Amino acid sequence: MLGFFRKSPSPDPDSVDEDAIETRAASIGDDKRVYAIGDIHGRADLLIDLLRRIDDNDADCIPCPTELILLGDLIDRGPQSCQVVDHALKLARAGVPIRFIKGNHEEIFVEAARGDVASVRFFCRIGGEQTLLSYGLSAADYAKMKAEDIGQWMLANIPRAHVDFLDSFSDMIEMGDYVFVHAGVRPGVALNAQNSQDLHWIRGDFLKCPDPFDKVVIHGHTITQDVDEHPNRIGIDTGAYLSGRLTAIGLQGDEHWFLSTAD
Repeated sequence: MLGFFRKSPSPDPDSVDEDAIETRAASIGDDKRVYAIGDIHGRADLLIDLLRRIDDNDADCIPCPTELILLGDLIDRGPQSCQVVDHALKLARAGVPIRFIKGNHEEIFVEAARGDVASVRFFCRIGGEQTLLSYGLSAADYAKMKAEDIGQWMLANIPRAHVDFLDSFSDMIEMGDYVFVHAGVRPGVALNAQNSQDLHWIRGDFLKCPDPFDKVVIHGHTITQDVDEHPNRIGIDTGAYLSGRLTAIGLQGDEHWFLSTAD
């Protein structure tokens, strides 16, 4: 169980009894089941595999409303970014209870696909080539193109429905005692005051913080070999595009568990 700290109420804030501080397990709520999936990075094969495992796990549990959350970075680095986006969009259009978090890779992709040349250059440095190939650009043509050419190709060839879909993703989802984000949160800043830059990109200050946040943070963005579980946060980016291991966390009430394509 995760430690989630709550102080017992005291009529006099100057006379709080330290022995009265209690620890309870964080809860998503008893009326729902939630599965959150870490960074997919262009591995449609692993996404389909993991969704199948989630369906099987959900079917083995007591019937309950179920929701999926994808924690961002659906694209780049892996070979099937277009297919991942297409599959996610079809699930959303089909009415599947699924929500999406925007990652740093979605942020840059959207800017590049809308013609920002500086973003195109950065996009290509962080795994964008593989994404462009998945949308039909040949490796030979990519090798000859300048950033301005790539930007024009993206404007002409990336479906605007895909761009708008990725841009529609949320920066943060709060649910029960948990908050779902892509990268993390800025320590010492209230959740309602967080900025998108930190939510999409933060690492060190967040990862090194030992103190409780407003809620337990479920995040991706930083690759670890296994689930990175701490009292104040749980990281589930297990480097799918390299490791072949795409990971999800399941939550219901004050329980949580993990599913992985490597299991």
